[in-house]
Order: sequence, then C-alpha cells, then structure tokens
Amino acid sequence: MSIVRRSKTNIDETEAARLIDLAQSRTFTDTEIDAMAAADGSDLTDENLSEATRVYPVQTPEDVRDLRTRMGLSQAQFAQTFGLTLDTVQQYEQGRRRPSGPASTLLRVIEAEPDAVVRALKRR
Repeated sequence: MSIVRRSKTNIDETEAARLIDLAQSRTFTDTEIDAMAAADGSDLTDENLSEATRVYPVQTPEDVRDLRTRMGLSQAQFAQTFGLTLDTVQQYEQGRRRPSGPASTLLRVIEAEPDAVVRALKRR
C-alpha cells in the first residue's frame, strides 16, 4: 500500500467538510461522558476492573529499535546479550515479524530490568 500525500488544495470537498465538522464538534464534560457510559452499559466499576485482564500491546518495530538504541547496543550485541538471534532482532526492527507471547514479555522485562535478564541468563 503506497502512501499518498496531499496538500490542502488537493483535499476534496467531502474530506474538507468532515474536517470542518470535527473542528466544530461539541466537547463533552467528564460528568456527561460518565452519564453516557452508564446509560449504554459501558461504564467500568471497581468490580469490572478487578475482573479485567490486562492486555499489553505488541511492540512496534520502532519500539524494539528504540529499546536497543537506548541501551547503546548493536543488533548483534542486543541479540547475543538477551538470547535472541540476530535474524529475529532484524525482523522485529524491520517489521517483518512482531514479537508476541513470551518474546513480547521478554522485551518488556528487558525494558524494565535489563540487568535482571542478564543475571538470569548468566546463571544457566
């Protein structure tokens, strides 16, 4: 899918009308939002929240690259340090693969406590 760039003069009348409508839309207060959520049954109670399952979004290629560069490691160093293959790191950063399940969790732990991961891997 190619990226299409448009200038303001290229925007057709329908898109321009939608942008104007959005700019003129009403802003709701927190009280009004709470009342609407309660009315349609989508409000979250303490009970709902206690039963909810936390879902973490999968890291994007930029997230993986940013993590590695913040640590000052090359792709090869990052892979070797954390028990990944160089190919895996490259595929994550280039968007050909997305880390999921345990790999996504490992990246989150690396981001939060990289030294703990290194210590745990050295014990083996």
